[in-house]
Amino acid sequence: MAKILVVEDDDHQADVIEKWLQHEHHNVDVVATFADGKAMMDSYTYDAIVLDWGLPDGTGIDLIAAYRSAGGTAPILMLTGRTDTSDKEQGLDGGADDYLTKPFQIRELSARLRALMRRPAMMVSDVLKGHNLELDINKHQLFKDGELIKLFPQEFSLLETLMRKPGVVHTTEALINHVWKSEAGASGETVRTSVLRLRKKIDTAGEPSLIENVHGVGYKFRQ
Repeated sequence: MAKILVVEDDDHQADVIEKWLQHEHHNVDVVATFADGKAMMDSYTYDAIVLDWGLPDGTGIDLIAAYRSAGGTAPILMLTGRTDTSDKEQGLDGGADDYLTKPFQIRELSARLRALMRRPAMMVSDVLKGHNLELDINKHQLFKDGELIKLFPQEFSLLETLMRKPGVVHTTEALINHVWKSEAGASGETVRTSVLRLRKKIDTAGEPSLIENVHGVGYKFRQ
């Protein structure tokens, strides 16, 4: 299972891609604008990114440049209706790793993503480590001091989000959108309750919590 970001402003196209990748058991985030794409890239770590060239508030080329300049290393598959060789050169030279021309077959998109994610230099670690915790993404398991700790799916997703960027503050709103995006009733209280439950499972008595509360902003995993 990979964590994939899709930046596509065509609602139908985005829905097709999201459903297919979820069918293949990937964790998928979908946004439709340059601004939202950049915010997600700044906040989370992805195994791959599917990016449309033309966005309502910017271009995919500029978004790639911003992402790469910030140190982003995930492989990027660019989507576009442009077919000229010069356009393909611009996309690949601009930091994209592959290029798929619209219209395309969804199976080809997923095959290209699999090929990109097989590149060792681009793979995101399958095991996140911090303090006395090891979070195995593929096996969906958490170990504390070598002992298996049972987590519910949303607790796992919340901890993964925080551990991928230790020391980085995630706003409550960002966590709701990322972890509880399919639940309309999720709120700040939902996040607070989940953090409290998670702390009981991962913290050690007498030591500071591994999940720090930044008052009025959100939460971060202690470095």
